[in-house]
Amino acid sequence: MTDLREARMSRAQFFRMMGGLAAAAAATAACSTKPQTTTAQGQPAATELKFVGVADQKAPMDELIAAYKQAKPGVSLTTTFAPPDQVQTSVRTQLGAGNAPDLHVVYPGNGSAMSMSQIAKAGLLADLSDQAWTQTIPSGFKPAFQQEGKTYLYSAGSSVIGAVYNTKAFQKAGIDAPPTTWTEFLAVCDKLKKAGITPIALGAQTPWVTQLITYALVPSTVYAKDPTFDDKQLAGQTSFAQSGWRQAMEMYLELQKRGFFNDNPNGTTFEQQISMVATGKAGMAIQVSAVLPDFRKAATSPADLSMFPVPGADSADQVWIPAGVVVGLGASAKGKNLAEAKAFIDFLGKQESINRWAKAISAIPLTQDSGSTIDPAVQSFLPFTKDRAVPFMDQRWPNAEVQPVHFAVIQELLAGKSKIDDALKKMDEAYAK
Repeated sequence: MTDLREARMSRAQFFRMMGGLAAAAAATAACSTKPQTTTAQGQPAATELKFVGVADQKAPMDELIAAYKQAKPGVSLTTTFAPPDQVQTSVRTQLGAGNAPDLHVVYPGNGSAMSMSQIAKAGLLADLSDQAWTQTIPSGFKPAFQQEGKTYLYSAGSSVIGAVYNTKAFQKAGIDAPPTTWTEFLAVCDKLKKAGITPIALGAQTPWVTQLITYALVPSTVYAKDPTFDDKQLAGQTSFAQSGWRQAMEMYLELQKRGFFNDNPNGTTFEQQISMVATGKAGMAIQVSAVLPDFRKAATSPADLSMFPVPGADSADQVWIPAGVVVGLGASAKGKNLAEAKAFIDFLGKQESINRWAKAISAIPLTQDSGSTIDPAVQSFLPFTKDRAVPFMDQRWPNAEVQPVHFAVIQELLAGKSKIDDALKKMDEAYAK
């Protein structure tokens, strides 16, 4: 077991490339492009690839597909985008049956049914290790991309989880600057509430949204105190119930008890959450930075929306943040057009493509050059990425059972149908499977 100092050094290396944050995230309601089945010259395509992804992949995919058609006019791509829960079931079933799309969404690490490790272990993902871009993956990120030393996932970078906030709503409530401690955060929520503004919009009817507040707090309540928690939990030396996960859930419910959420969070969707913040009816939402563009699209003035780290501790120097590899894609190992599918991923691995994808979703590029940009809204997170950031929790979980249990127990806690002890016990039981 590494000591505390070694663990801190390892995590510092893990995040140094990020600008010196993550289930969850993914996004929204189902949408689909019209099939793109002809070449740039209007002639029948020699090869038609099919891709199924989640909604926050649409903007970068549309842009990069258009660029790829200029380079490879003989290849077309038909794209479909669906909610994460639908993808988790339908595409996973198709993969097992051998009729999956050529290209499809893949989640980093090991925490969901569509995660890289889960699918790669089943022999359903194509090996991408011979592509040049895979040699530039920072060493700390490799567990999110690789299984037994082979690369199976493409991702353009990393994102963070924090508070997406409406600066005009904050100004209306007399809030001059984002909070830097938990006590300050509660005071900000109180000011918003007194100004007639819902402090935090929570769309817990959408299952993946339920996890984000816990994810925002756990880095401070767990990893700031013990950066080796994941290793100890895997070795059976600790558990959710024995750790700062309990404190994080207590803080989550404190926000509800103090009336800082909108009415009926379990009956509020992700789309409604976006609308509340974008219009200033709510001051903020705890979200992954990859969906910041969705909030901006819904706002009359996109410049009014920014982000800040959620301070999960009462000492600013003990605040840590979640930062993880963004949802990516892979190629079906049994696809009929495997060579062309891998060629498209190789195109995505070029630095220009990485920059364009990352910019479209406000991510921090996987690798950076003079053409790389970082969204101003996430600049305040960069100092944390040096040595006070941890991967999204599910990326280190040993199976795909824990995440849906986490979703469910948060909804039960919000509904008053469960206690924190019961919630943590269910998560520990799922972890042990």
